[in-house]
Amino acid sequence: MLVGHGTVRVPLAAMPHPCVTVISVMAIGKHMHERWLEERHHEYYYKLAKKMDYRSRASFKLMQIDDRFNIFRDGDRVVDLGAAPGGWLQVAKERVGEEGFVIGVDLRPIQPMPGVPTIIGDITEDATMKRLLDMFQGEADVIISDMAPNISGHYSTDHARSIDLCMYAVNVCDRILKKNGKLVMKVFYGDMFNTLIKELERRFRVVKVHSPDASRPTSSEVYVIAKGFLAETRVGLDIPEEATENKKQFSVKGNFS
Repeated sequence: MLVGHGTVRVPLAAMPHPCVTVISVMAIGKHMHERWLEERHHEYYYKLAKKMDYRSRASFKLMQIDDRFNIFRDGDRVVDLGAAPGGWLQVAKERVGEEGFVIGVDLRPIQPMPGVPTIIGDITEDATMKRLLDMFQGEADVIISDMAPNISGHYSTDHARSIDLCMYAVNVCDRILKKNGKLVMKVFYGDMFNTLIKELERRFRVVKVHSPDASRPTSSEVYVIAKGFLAETRVGLDIPEEATENKKQFSVKGNFS
């Protein structure tokens, strides 16, 4: 059937269906509204971080996690993995007090912070792990990790890399976390997530998953909170003095291939 349209005759089947148009507009409107809410959410914590002199909006994620799960105590010794730009270091230092000790590790330089030493290096390399052990001089009460891979845009790849980084954090626990210690770490949710949880349940009495309010509502990131380290998987790291980054003895446990 043809319908007149000025001087042009248009097939009726080629004309957009009004219901389809309405649904499309509604879907676009909903998406725009969600984007607007997310941007406002991000902007709120970004501005709050600037106002309160925190180095990143992620500071509020750790605050909210600590408020809910009681991670830090006065005098705790803390290792922060993936510490740049230092937002989590600030929160950890505030909450462990003057008697506590906090150290940060990251590939990128971290602006100096009074009373908080940092290491520039790759925690997956033996040389960096040795520096951490030498500087820390003892066991940790808490290990925190906000490590994330460089985003490729391919979700399954980014998820797999996130899981690998989490397993390096778990291996740091096996080397330096004291019995009954705690772990907080970020992970991108995906099909390998349950395998990671099983690895943690082998090592800790309590494992919980949480998404703090300061996280973006549409983000795939979640935070794993593990308490009561059993210290049954303790691993020594015997690295010769001449160890270099090209000679790796520090390896990821678990089959994630």
